[in-house]
Amino acid sequence: MIIMPAVDMMDRKVVQLVGGKPGSEKIVLPDPPSVAKMWVEKGARYLHLVDLDRAFGKESNIDSIRKIAKGSGVPVQVGGGIRSVDDIEELLSAGADRVIVGTKAVKEPEWLADIAESFPGKIILAMDTAGGKIVVKGWQEAADISLDRMFRIIDDIPLAAVLNTNVDVEGQGKGIDEEAAKDFIERCPHQVMASGGVTTMRDAEVLAGAGAVGAVVGISVYTGTLEPWKWRTPWFVKG
Repeated sequence: MIIMPAVDMMDRKVVQLVGGKPGSEKIVLPDPPSVAKMWVEKGARYLHLVDLDRAFGKESNIDSIRKIAKGSGVPVQVGGGIRSVDDIEELLSAGADRVIVGTKAVKEPEWLADIAESFPGKIILAMDTAGGKIVVKGWQEAADISLDRMFRIIDDIPLAAVLNTNVDVEGQGKGIDEEAAKDFIERCPHQVMASGGVTTMRDAEVLAGAGAVGAVVGISVYTGTLEPWKWRTPWFVKG
């Protein structure tokens, strides 16, 4: 399982929010490309970029995304407010390896199927959960569809992976919800990347053992609670 540091961008800075709520910043750093470079220099093999401004309906951070994707030397996946084919094409042209879609894809599964067919191997579905339910619109609203129903819908859609962020533990530094993570990974018909609460080496090992192919880490690596670059095999955990 590969560990991916998150570079979340808002107001042209790198931030780490608690539960995705603006104003809850625990980390604020200038110059996203420099932050991305720092993680690559520490051995990161893949970067997870989130454009919070685009997600909140503001001007996108496409310039920073392009600089990171073209200049970091490692592949990147990008999410945040992606609602059209034009958005996807813009990010792929900017150098993104994969694009993460969430709210629109959950609300309009036909659109998800179409873009997955149009961009094979490039689309990741974000199925973020809180209280065991799918949440959308920046984690502020429960979706009108159950997890089981969404799993059945996406079963034959050619996705690159599904990204599950557990909002209940996101940004709190208290560890993952092991039961919820294992349940999601076991039931999901696609490869799963996990996010939310990954705080210790043991959290990463649990996810790897459960079958996750990737884990997105945020506050824990920014605060030094989790230091993958000090492991025997940096940024990679065997399942």
